[in-house]
Amino acid sequence: MEKIDITSLKKAHKSLNEVIDIYLNDKLNSIVKDSMIQRFEYTYSIALKIIKRYFSKSAFILDNIEDMSFNDMIRNASKMGLLKSNLEKWTIFRQKRNLTSHTYDEKTANDVISIIEDFSSEIEFLIAQLESKIL
Repeated sequence: MEKIDITSLKKAHKSLNEVIDIYLNDKLNSIVKDSMIQRFEYTYSIALKIIKRYFSKSAFILDNIEDMSFNDMIRNASKMGLLKSNLEKWTIFRQKRNLTSHTYDEKTANDVISIIEDFSSEIEFLIAQLESKIL
């Protein structure tokens, strides 16, 4: 398999974890919450791009990778052992990510923040799987 550069995902994940650590010590700081949500947003986006890149570079042949639905992409990634969680969990991540694009208030922020630690754990697993498969 051709090597895939996952540096951007690793950096995004590290950045997300840094702000999670700060948040855990100061849960009332709105600036930290905003930063955590923003880092979740871009880590999520990078993760999906890396999964697609993995599909296109892997030995597995999948038709129309660019046209693949979110559900199909997550199901295939799960079948390939890239993901710790199933479609249901990733659908929650997607819903929370979409919330941040359309509305923003304290309740929404707290709703999104409630899944970010779990999401970070998922990305850690994805990085480990990618490293084991592409190195």
